Amino acid sequence: MKEKAVLMDAQTLERSLTRMAHEILERNRGLEDLVLIGIQRRGVSLARRIADRIDAIEGLRPEVGILDITFYRDDLSMLAEHPVVNGTDIRFPVQGRKVVLVDDVLYTGRTVRAAIEAVFDMGRPACIQLAILVDRGHRELPIRADFIGKNVPTSRSEVVHVKVREIDGIDGVLLCDQQSCWDGAGGAADAADDGSIGEVAP
Repeated sequence: MKEKAVLMDAQTLERSLTRMAHEILERNRGLEDLVLIGIQRRGVSLARRIADRIDAIEGLRPEVGILDITFYRDDLSMLAEHPVVNGTDIRFPVQGRKVVLVDDVLYTGRTVRAAIEAVFDMGRPACIQLAILVDRGHRELPIRADFIGKNVPTSRSEVVHVKVREIDGIDGVLLCDQQSCWDGAGGAADAADDGSIGEVAP
């Protein structure tokens, strides 16, 4: 459908991740006990990039885990009979750690709720913080992000498209009406539950 606005080009996206890395370090006073967990799919790429930036700043890279929240979703019964599962890979204990969850778009908050539940099933972290590339509003749960790349007021009829080069071959964020307005593979087929194409649909 119709493209309405370019929210981030590749350079803006990179600058946002660099700023978020600095904010994470400042909030946590360094790297001690800090781990990042990316929410499948594009949150994983973003978490790895933030970790790379922290490494460039501090000379040490925080551990990065991968979290699939498919079976923690409260709308699991509404998904396809065989939902796509991308896999969880967290090779460190979360007990007593400062966990930063990383995702591309924050919308209703249901993905984040599911991610928090999944983390607590692995242990009791000292705290859980949330890093989001785009906060588009319309929360249905009392959840807020600690680190935000960009706040974007949207209507429920709009879709935020996040693309990352590791998956899509390009970096950028578009605001569109309803269906995908990107060329190339990945598009609307990846719709998920937090209001982006590439992760989650309402």
